This record gives sequence, structure tokens and C-alpha cells, in this order.
Amino acid sequence: MRPLILYCHPDPGSFSAAVRDSIIGHLAQRGTEYRLIDLYAEGFDPVMRATDLAHYADTTRNRSALFHHAEALAWCDALIFVYPTWWQGLPAMLKGWLDRVLLPGIAFDLPTDGGALRPGLRHIRAMGVFTTFGGGRLPSLIAGQPGRRQLQRAVGMLCHPLHRRGYLALYSIDATTPARRAAHLARVLRKLDRLLR
Repeated sequence: MRPLILYCHPDPGSFSAAVRDSIIGHLAQRGTEYRLIDLYAEGFDPVMRATDLAHYADTTRNRSALFHHAEALAWCDALIFVYPTWWQGLPAMLKGWLDRVLLPGIAFDLPTDGGALRPGLRHIRAMGVFTTFGGGRLPSLIAGQPGRRQLQRAVGMLCHPLHRRGYLALYSIDATTPARRAAHLARVLRKLDRLLR
């Protein structure tokens, strides 16, 4: 498979970076071709401005405005998200990527007859979500896991209807031991192998 890794964390020394690096090292060891989009490193602008919204349905403009991202989405057949969960949801940078890149002509086609939108990512056959939480699992469950739901359900609806899904979270990240972090990284790689089989 050809995974596209969407990485979102501002701190290069974060545990999310360790998850990203473990994934990349494992893919390289397997001989798997992959691409990485590091939103903070590239200085991605997550803000949808009034001019962007005014041209929302302009598919030609959408594909050219963020060509690198649109082309990477067209190239891949697996999406891998690596990010921290903040306030029970996606970091603003990652949410802004969804807003600005998953557009008509890239991720879906708008209906012309009043019907439903037509998914445009049907070539994506696997999606992995790897995240961390400052708090425990119970608050996340009480909040309804909005980040997980947004990616696996909302974005997932645009992908192949039988795509494989994987989700793995490390809770209470600030209280974890080195041994627990190492065990989590091993779980990440096992989950990755099941997704990309």
C-alpha cells in the first residue's frame, strides 16, 4: 500500500514525533513507499478565509491552491493520522487541514441535482489514527471521542466503503513511564501492519 502520513504536532521532541518516527522507520524497513505531510514543519495555513469560502465549489482552483496536498491524497491508498488530542478534539492545525484540503474536486463532488455528495477518496482502503491524550480514557468516552469520530466517520465516509480502520490512543501521556511508551510504540507498529496488509 501507499500510505500518506498526516502529522500534526508543534514540538519536535513530542511523543507524537516518536510515533511518527516509529511508523516511518517501520515502513522503510518494510520497503513501503510513503509520503509525509508535517503540517507545522511546512508552516501550513489552517485558516479558511472569506476568499477561500467564496470559491469553495471551484474545483480547478481547489486542486491548484494546495496542489501538493491534493496530489498526495490522490497518490495514496492509506491515510495515517498522527496527532495529540487537545480539548477532546483535533488540533486546530489538523482541523484546518480538513477544512482547506478536503474540498470539492479533491475529496468529494458536490451534488448538482440536490442529492447527496459523491465521495472522492474511494481509492483509500485503510485509515489509521494514532493519538495521545493528556487525560484518561473516561473523559474521552464521556465527550464522545469527537476527534476519532470526525476522522473515522466523517472522513471515512469519503473513503472506500470497505476500508480498514485502526485507532490507537495513549492516555494520560504526562504520567506514562518509558516502559509504557515503548510498549505503546510496539502496539502502533502491530496496528500499522494489520492496516497495511
